[in-house]
Amino acid sequence: MTESTATTELDRIEREITIDAPASRVWSLVAEPGWYINDKEIVDHEIERDGDISYVTDPKHGRFAFRTVELDEPRYASFRWLADVEDPDSASTLVEFWITETGDGVLLKVAESGFASLPGSAAERRARYEGNAEGWTIELDLAKRHLAGAATRG
Repeated sequence: MTESTATTELDRIEREITIDAPASRVWSLVAEPGWYINDKEIVDHEIERDGDISYVTDPKHGRFAFRTVELDEPRYASFRWLADVEDPDSASTLVEFWITETGDGVLLKVAESGFASLPGSAAERRARYEGNAEGWTIELDLAKRHLAGAATRG
């Protein structure tokens, strides 16, 4: 595998899960920047907003910054996850969510891309990618448990 191939393969994560919940309920979760910053349980965060940037503070993991890119309720939400919470112009990954209604509730898809543009060594970027690749599987399972059956479909 060449370095450019490795970089391309380690630049985008995609996951999806079917959730037995109405689209509006799923939207209420994914439209919140950083809901996926947690310790294997979805918790409320302190969120400070400054224009299109949201500063999310998790009681265990600290402070993170997200730039809202697009909110198209209830179908699509995207955010830039800033690498440096103190620098609004820092490198970032793009986190995107798609909500599609199905006969079984909704299909929630997530993609995170842009790892190759992050600062640090190739090993550091690979570690971020691998951590988030595992993390998105965990987070979608948490979302399913958190949202499934929580409200009656209309």
